Amino acid sequence: MKTVDNYNFKGKKALVRVDFNVPLDAQYNITDDTRIRAAIPTLNKIIADGGSVILMSHLGRPKDGPDEKYSLKHIVNHISKLLNRPVLFAADCIGADAKSIAKELKAGEVLLLENLRFYKQETAGTESFAHELASLGDVYVNDAFGTAHRAHASTTIIAKFFPNDKVFGYVMANELASINKVLNKSQKPFTAIMGGAKVSGKILIIDNLLDKIDNLIIGGGMAYTFIKAQGGKVGSSLVEEDKLDIALKILKDAKAKGVNIYIPVDTIAASAFSNDAVKQTVDIKKIPDGFMGLDIGPESEKIFAEVIMKSKTILWNGPMGVFEMSNFENGTRSISDDIAAATKLGAYSLIGGGDSVAAINKYNLADDVSYVSTGGGALLEYIESGNLPGVKAIEE
Repeated sequence: MKTVDNYNFKGKKALVRVDFNVPLDAQYNITDDTRIRAAIPTLNKIIADGGSVILMSHLGRPKDGPDEKYSLKHIVNHISKLLNRPVLFAADCIGADAKSIAKELKAGEVLLLENLRFYKQETAGTESFAHELASLGDVYVNDAFGTAHRAHASTTIIAKFFPNDKVFGYVMANELASINKVLNKSQKPFTAIMGGAKVSGKILIIDNLLDKIDNLIIGGGMAYTFIKAQGGKVGSSLVEEDKLDIALKILKDAKAKGVNIYIPVDTIAASAFSNDAVKQTVDIKKIPDGFMGLDIGPESEKIFAEVIMKSKTILWNGPMGVFEMSNFENGTRSISDDIAAATKLGAYSLIGGGDSVAAINKYNLADDVSYVSTGGGALLEYIESGNLPGVKAIEE
């Protein structure tokens, strides 16, 4: 794997694709700077070598060109603080202004370009746009794992203009190493925990994992599709009616491959999708009419804990319930605690997917698991397909 460690940036302008798509509040304050902090070691390596840095990123999903709400100028001061040096800002990512600032960059200086997605050519993967970006630097560094599953101009197409000068940053290298460790070098027993709302988004992932895992724990909204497929009564719980056959096929395939599947046995059912709803703990196969399951129940927590505590490799994607509501967060909190405890006993744990990461951070357990992935969609696509456009572009 070609990383920044294999490259000397002395006298070079490094064009670095980062994922600084961070959440901002109404006053444009950053509410979670995890993604920015993750990229700092890569930038420090370039600067320490005697190189300069040109940062490229997107922010949000602007629809029609420049939009104040999505301007990267709002994060300049925060990057400056983390790097302990001033960061220059170009009010466009291409054009005369960006070119002239980039041209004058001296060793140790850092320039942030304006939001790439102010141009539709970025997401379209337009080669001429990628070429304009490429003209700003001498070497291309991809450190944006969160967008590596997109064949965008700045994540994939641009790499062809740097045939001998393209490398992974530390975020990308660490993400790939952690996924490969889980998928290809896992210690047994290997347990995958899949939650979240829908089965549909996880079918290919589960299919791919069945040949590698020993245990599959299913929770969250997707559990009710499995329960209904087996003839259970799920009240008004979330169910994908058109995926009942697929749920049964997953159960059948898992059995054929010797994979143990664990589905909740009880649930916290609510009279409405509200934290203040009337709630009761019931058998998950017998949810009363007018009630919906919003979390796993205490018996399920115990069963899942037992499986997790015996595991040597753990992959977690998706919460067990509506953990944003305090009355329906116990299942997700319990899983988080169990994974942290198993990690302490020597298990390797990889947490991926926005909601799972949000949960681990909510319960302050990020330092108690082995690796927290910065890119949910990219992680899942890598598990599905075994590669990503942004990864292939560097490795070719």
